[in-house]
Amino acid sequence: MVMRKRSPSGARFLQKGLAILYEDKDIIVVNKPAGLLTVATERERERTAHHILTEYIRRGCGRSRKELYVVHRLDRDTSGTLIFAKSEEVKLRLQDRWKETKKTYLAIVHGRCEKGSGTITSYLAEDNAFTVYSTNDRVKGKLSHTAYKVVRKTKGFTLLEIDLLTGRKNQIRVHLAGIGHPIVGDTKYGRENDRHARLALHARSISFQHPVSGEDLTFEAEVPPLFSTLVGRLGRIEDKTGDQAVQSGSASKPRTGSGSAGTPLPKRRAPS
Repeated sequence: MVMRKRSPSGARFLQKGLAILYEDKDIIVVNKPAGLLTVATERERERTAHHILTEYIRRGCGRSRKELYVVHRLDRDTSGTLIFAKSEEVKLRLQDRWKETKKTYLAIVHGRCEKGSGTITSYLAEDNAFTVYSTNDRVKGKLSHTAYKVVRKTKGFTLLEIDLLTGRKNQIRVHLAGIGHPIVGDTKYGRENDRHARLALHARSISFQHPVSGEDLTFEAEVPPLFSTLVGRLGRIEDKTGDQAVQSGSASKPRTGSGSAGTPLPKRRAPS
């Protein structure tokens, strides 16, 4: 059975626009807003999804030893679905099956894509200025694949649905810029004079098997307003031809509770 949970009105909102889509005793799934880091950096320790959610599960109790574990990350400027684990064992289970996890993104790019679909492949490397780039050097770069299909075209933009086949840093941004269609709002890899308020890249949905119960789960994050402004109102994207988008209904409330019992987690050593 596939459980589908969609954000908008039923989501529980925390600080900085972070919204909980689903929670049980093992995992938390959130909709991260653009502009919020996933985890801390040397310059920013508290304005992160991880910090906000850790404070949430501790319920403001400074003595609480509850921890939250990062399963994967989204770039600061990317919004959408993000999973955290409530134990290291659950984190490792999710990461062990990460290749089976389906991650779908929406991106609005400059120009009208002529091809209806395609897969971009290159080796990605990072320079000393932390800029990611494509290279033919198999030693420096990591093989990366990004599949896309056209959902809608307007006069100056194309809405793409992205299937992230590998998960490298800035992968989608670099690959789309490389085919001449940079993402709207991307001043790093795209147009330096782009004045749009945010990066038009959104982690729309994520599908995975629950690490304890084994249930197949799919979660969708509400599409940000910028997307509707640029390409028209969007619902759940079901049409495969790019001619229309089917409007979604009202959202379900996030479920909380003890979670499923499932199979006991085996004891194992975390990788160093």
